[in-house]
Amino acid sequence: KLQPVTIITHSLLRLSTHAMKFYVTSLAATLLGDLPYKSLGFSPATYFVSPTAIKGWKSNIPTVLYETKDFDGQQSLPNNWETQILSKLSSVIDPDLERDIVSLGFIQNLILDDESRQVSFDVELTTPACPIKEEFKIQCENLINSIEWTNGKADVKMTAPDPSRIGATPGAPFGLSQVKAIIAVSSCKGGVGKSTTAVNLAFSLKKLGAEVGIFDADIYGPSLPTMVAPDNDAVEFVGRQIKTLERDGVKLMSFGYVNDGSAVMRGPMITQLLDQFLSLTYWGPLDYLILDMPPGTGDIQLTLSQKMNITAAVIVTTPQELSFVDVERGIEMFDTVNVPCVAVVENMAYLEMDEEPKFDESLMSNALHHALKEKGFDDITVAEELVDVVKSSLKDSMKQDRNKLRIFGKGHKKRLADQWGIEHTYSIPLMSKIAQNGDSGKPFVMEYPDSEQAAIYTDLAGRVAREVVKVQYANDKNRPTVAYNAEKRVLEISIGSGDENDTDVMPPAELRRSCKCAACVEEFSGRQILKPEDIPDSIEPASMNPTGNYALSVDWSDGHKSLYPYKQIKSLLKSKREATEAANV
Repeated sequence: KLQPVTIITHSLLRLSTHAMKFYVTSLAATLLGDLPYKSLGFSPATYFVSPTAIKGWKSNIPTVLYETKDFDGQQSLPNNWETQILSKLSSVIDPDLERDIVSLGFIQNLILDDESRQVSFDVELTTPACPIKEEFKIQCENLINSIEWTNGKADVKMTAPDPSRIGATPGAPFGLSQVKAIIAVSSCKGGVGKSTTAVNLAFSLKKLGAEVGIFDADIYGPSLPTMVAPDNDAVEFVGRQIKTLERDGVKLMSFGYVNDGSAVMRGPMITQLLDQFLSLTYWGPLDYLILDMPPGTGDIQLTLSQKMNITAAVIVTTPQELSFVDVERGIEMFDTVNVPCVAVVENMAYLEMDEEPKFDESLMSNALHHALKEKGFDDITVAEELVDVVKSSLKDSMKQDRNKLRIFGKGHKKRLADQWGIEHTYSIPLMSKIAQNGDSGKPFVMEYPDSEQAAIYTDLAGRVAREVVKVQYANDKNRPTVAYNAEKRVLEISIGSGDENDTDVMPPAELRRSCKCAACVEEFSGRQILKPEDIPDSIEPASMNPTGNYALSVDWSDGHKSLYPYKQIKSLLKSKREATEAANV
């Protein structure tokens, strides 16, 4: 029978119910008897110990276990198994926060079953609506399954913080105290499909797994009662607060639900009424509250922006030039109250024709036959085959172009990206089905969840969720910091830590000459209007201020005002470095 081993080291032994082996150096063990290691095929430095032989004094036995093999060839567990797992998972990077999921604290409830070698853990993301959570899960599973001493069947669960666990938001009305993020959907002009966008965005976020509510803040002309019929339209009270209505798990509130028709009252009364709504409506735990803003940029909009602590804004417009002017006004309004605009929706961007082309095949066949006959080729069969070729060609052409008729123009996506740094723009077609669902009380994304148009709303919801995470959790380490050194007459631009080694310099004139506003660059052709030689080298910034989270506003000494997306500034620095490196080669 086997004798016990006294092991001298620093950590306590973790016993299991099966026989264990220890890799022990000669300095770390004192044998109380000879072990039959030779007959078992072990090397002199490896010993086998029966758990029953040390029962009752296991707490007094520390161990220095290292990796070895069981009798069946299975690799034994290392002491630092948790460290190895976390080290593997640290290679998974959150693309929005630009940090690994371990340092972000996403890994929760890490468990290893000693018997089955099953590794299980939760990945607690910042939002349940994360559109790339399945990618995270697959990466984590593959990394853990690659570890030799696991059973290759990692159990990874994707979770998100329960909104009910968050504390009260400072300064927020009581009914909004458990709302994690408020997303304003604004148009600055009526009739562009703002409410349609707000409703379909909300239900798309719900489809992604989030807890969502919609607040119709348009007291003059509430749209929500028409667009979304609640499961139960009876207004109830919980204590002294109004209970929200619901439709398929999405919470709803509108002045139109509690009062028939729109309000006829002056501005100050509307503001007071909204204050009461904010104070009396209890939303409970929510990941996102979609705020359907009234059109315009006046007192009501500013009051809502300030009192509701809005997290981010989505601007809705149409492709016309007149609507683009309103987009600029909306961005400037939200910038005034420090609310970043994270996406722009071009509604009614094009007319999508559902029907296939119709033509008289007989008439076309006769015309082709007549033309062939004049050329001395009298064969009706060839004419009929040519008709089939033409018909097939027309169908293929329509599939490629989707038969999109841009009745309001081509839109302003590039202009938004160049001038304002807003890259997330979405084009929603003008469709009778979307309009019909808006009047029927059932959102389009619920009626046609698998349609291409619903996929656009889903993409919008996913992008909004990711941008909100950046606003709430990401630090500013990747945002350029620009300062003017008047003594050296250069712009000092740093990205990251702000150390001198990470700081680049640029002459102010170089940045001024790269302005892409409408006065400096022709919108449609992209032709440079500004002549570089017209900008003196002595120009300097009179003031510089960040615009939201996406751009830098500069007032120049020549009276011109420029807006530089941070992406453009980074691109200028990159080009400058590449030119310097090429010159040094």
